[in-house]
Amino acid sequence: MGNPIVHWEIAGENREKLQGFYGSLFDWEIEDMPAMNYGMVKTGVEPGGGIAGTEGKMPPYLTVYVQVDDLQASLDKAVELGAKALVPPTPIPNIGSFAMFSDPEGNVVGIFKP
Repeated sequence: MGNPIVHWEIAGENREKLQGFYGSLFDWEIEDMPAMNYGMVKTGVEPGGGIAGTEGKMPPYLTVYVQVDDLQASLDKAVELGAKALVPPTPIPNIGSFAMFSDPEGNVVGIFKP
């Protein structure tokens, strides 16, 4: 069986505006986490999602996160296959770690390890 999609994310420069937009549009409950520049989205189905601020470090994006056993090995393999690494393995306190890459067509994809 392949690696599962475990999370999705919408990101842009103005996190609060995006949270208001998507919360109103889809009636989503969003738990705002200002210290992390993030909002956890509760839709009632899995996988859950989030709305993030990019702080000017990345362009706006919509992505999914795929669970992997080894972040660095998966990121290295993506690069070998033509991807560009965007975010190195980065811890999320009390949750796990993530990394991000853009595929050969420029789509942003996240990988996650609990």
